[in-house]
Amino acid sequence: MEVTTFGALAGLTISIILIIKKVSPFFSLVLGAVIGGLLGGVGLATTVQFMIGGSKSITPAVLRILTAGVLAGVLIESGAASKIAQTIVDRGGERFSILALAFSALILTSVGVFVDVTVITVAPIALAIGQKTGLSRMSVLLAMIGGGKAGNVISPNPNTIALASSFKVSLSSLMAANIVPAIVGLLFTWYLANYIKDKGDKISKEEIPVLSESLPSFVAALVGPLVTIFLLALRPLADIGIDPLIALPCGGIAGCIAMGKVRKLNDYITFGLSKMIPVAVLLIGTGTLAGIIQNSGLKNSLIALLKTSGLPPFFLAPVSGTLMSAATASTTAGVTVAAATFSVAITAIGIKALYGAAMMHCGATVLDHLPHGSFFHATAGAAGMGIQARLKLLPYETATGFVLALTSTIIYGWLG
Repeated sequence: MEVTTFGALAGLTISIILIIKKVSPFFSLVLGAVIGGLLGGVGLATTVQFMIGGSKSITPAVLRILTAGVLAGVLIESGAASKIAQTIVDRGGERFSILALAFSALILTSVGVFVDVTVITVAPIALAIGQKTGLSRMSVLLAMIGGGKAGNVISPNPNTIALASSFKVSLSSLMAANIVPAIVGLLFTWYLANYIKDKGDKISKEEIPVLSESLPSFVAALVGPLVTIFLLALRPLADIGIDPLIALPCGGIAGCIAMGKVRKLNDYITFGLSKMIPVAVLLIGTGTLAGIIQNSGLKNSLIALLKTSGLPPFFLAPVSGTLMSAATASTTAGVTVAAATFSVAITAIGIKALYGAAMMHCGATVLDHLPHGSFFHATAGAAGMGIQARLKLLPYETATGFVLALTSTIIYGWLG
């Protein structure tokens, strides 16, 4: 039995509406999946079967995401993330302050820190630099968001893990695949943030927070990320496969030892896990909806639409990533649904799995910041920006995501 395209679209639409109405994203996705299956004509028993099957398919990714909390917790709670960002910005100087802010966000996100957490971490430093150099609040926030988006597509984070699992490619290969798009995205962010440096309000002295001085050394702060990257790189370098399930916690533990904070390791793990649990729960809910969409005619309808429009078949990868991340206002949830639904179809039309995953990942950064998601509000709060002012930034961050997607599509679609 197959869910009708109408049923799949109805379930997706209902989930979006409920998320916008501030209903729990997990229950929004589950309820959307149930209604989608019923409206799609497969009956309650088959609907539940598809939902469970969809959730089962992402269980390996969920396990890896939970263990990634060790590294994330160590980086954030130990002050390592703040130290890395502070050092990069200090070295950049006032002349290259925007580039330094964007690059620091890229680095933090690329080593496994969530984009919204990266913005929150860098924001105190960014606001101080912005006030000192006369940059607008919009420019400072765009630099952090654009750098975070660029780092997001080369990071061992939940979305990359979910993509690697669905497309059955190694995590390290997928991280490396979008290095060039990430660099292009970083440079475009630098240009765009410079372009709007005088748009919007300026940052006042009164709102500059006091930065902590009890941070680890820069070298010690880098140990955790470097160990993680080294372990993940052993597969392509020496054909030694170390799963992210092992590599990410090992990096966190190594970083904790290097900073001399082993006694606090359990606290860091607890904090990191608290950050990952909501993501894991969201992905389980996402899996239920993915199960409905995966067993529907939606993918065939989208492929037919692309053929009718005259667009090349490889557009299915970035377009599906863009649409699903826009629907969920989340990179992780978006690529999870898109990969579970379209990965088989993408490889079936002759696109290499790694290329499809890379294009889908960058496509998911185009509209993952829409207001019905938490990222929009978390970043607004971090920069002290009102909702109306935050809305004005949407076209610029969309442009940054589009450049990432376009660059990846040129490399792996047209040239690949």
